[in-house]
Amino acid sequence: MGLGVTWRVVAGSAAGTSHSATGLDCQDSCWAQVDTPAGKTAVLSIFVADGAGSAKHGGEGAELAIKAAAEFMQKKAALPEFGLGDDFAVDCVMGIRAVLFSAAEKAKVRAREFACTFLGIVSTNLGTLIMQIGDGGIVVDIGNGLEVPIAPMSGEYANMTHFITDEDAVDRLESHAFSKPVLKAAAFSDGIQRLALQMDTNTAHEPFFAPFFKVLSTATAEQEDQLQDALMRFLNSEAVNERTDDDKTLALAVLI
Repeated sequence: MGLGVTWRVVAGSAAGTSHSATGLDCQDSCWAQVDTPAGKTAVLSIFVADGAGSAKHGGEGAELAIKAAAEFMQKKAALPEFGLGDDFAVDCVMGIRAVLFSAAEKAKVRAREFACTFLGIVSTNLGTLIMQIGDGGIVVDIGNGLEVPIAPMSGEYANMTHFITDEDAVDRLESHAFSKPVLKAAAFSDGIQRLALQMDTNTAHEPFFAPFFKVLSTATAEQEDQLQDALMRFLNSEAVNERTDDDKTLALAVLI
């Protein structure tokens, strides 16, 4: 696969019914983009962050995390070449932590008040890297069907997880590299987790993903503009809200 490799992407976040009912904004944030620097291969990046409900600035933390990851990615994409491995994941997380700790210092609060989870997928024609701190999930197809290479992380107790602002965040960071571009990819916050995964076996729930990937891979240029609206309608649908009252984020990509 040469310079022509590229992806079609769509991503969205929607407030959960528990937040809407109390007038709270959505505390999830996401990013899905394909960068094509002049004369270079395309770079896919997907990032998802879920602000901690117990953190005063959790939603802002999630937004800042996504912005920092996107800026880190754009700097990398501008380089002649870069490797997709553990070092990349650690550098990305350290960059995000620096932004969150700086925001906390400015607000005169502990970094914990900007706590959020963080999930990332980066892919080029040479390979793919996934990385994760906290719950939510990443599903990829590298050529062997849908797989969940990193088990969603829960903390010591139910409804507990790990956050990028935690002291041991870099130790908790899980990353997984592949030597091929990703054919299909999805990242989602824990609001979607029970719909998207078979939790007992930690496998992808194929019927959940099949319609999304089909639409993404077959969409015409005209339909492409409507993908975002269709995803938001799904995230706000009764069928989804009956299953979860949490904020919901889903970001998807298909190699085209």
